[in-house]
Amino acid sequence: MTTYARRGLHGQTVEVIARRILAGEIAPGATLDITALQAELDVSLTALREALKVLAAKGIVDARQKRGTFVRPRADWNLLDGDVIRWQFAEGADPRLLDKLHEVRSIIEPAAVRLAAGRATDDDLAALDAALDEMAAAKGRPAAAVAADLSFHRALLAATHNELLERMEVVMETGLAERDRLVHGGEPHDDPVPSHRAVVDAIRARDATAAETAMRGLLEKAVRDVEKVRGQKGNR
Repeated sequence: MTTYARRGLHGQTVEVIARRILAGEIAPGATLDITALQAELDVSLTALREALKVLAAKGIVDARQKRGTFVRPRADWNLLDGDVIRWQFAEGADPRLLDKLHEVRSIIEPAAVRLAAGRATDDDLAALDAALDEMAAAKGRPAAAVAADLSFHRALLAATHNELLERMEVVMETGLAERDRLVHGGEPHDDPVPSHRAVVDAIRARDATAAETAMRGLLEKAVRDVEKVRGQKGNR
């Protein structure tokens, strides 16, 4: 994944162009008007080109002689890149993205907890317990609740001791953070600790089947939480 500093002029330039493309304001196949962008964003040509290099590395734009810089087809975008996922949650993004995230989680996390039940070390269990403590202490503090949930799922993937699964945290964390902000930033909701503790208890007991069942229950609750928030917004 190509990283960049989100702050400063460079980061702001990347963000503005990326969000416009991801929101559909600049369609796939469209050629970017570099001169107009440079004037609108009030940046140097060098700064603009550096920003476009970030987007090119993520498969979003490309440049060709005579054609100029253009938006590549969506099929070419690195949709598993953390920044690309985050940009899709910006205003104007496809609201079905949360549903897609849930499908990915439903495939990955039940399998991950089965591995964790057989491989988790004392340090892994301590990390999961610490995340539960963070959740309990985060009541009434949305930002802390989001951070605690991310800590839990990061520790869960680490407990699989599969480096490829651990890398999925790039996808999981970005999408999960946006989902959590939606849920934890709304009306008061049920205590998340019991459903997460059930997963940890099963892992500690080395019971892979119970761990998977508990995780599927947690995921079902996550869907209900999002649907509840959507319903509340729809009734306003």
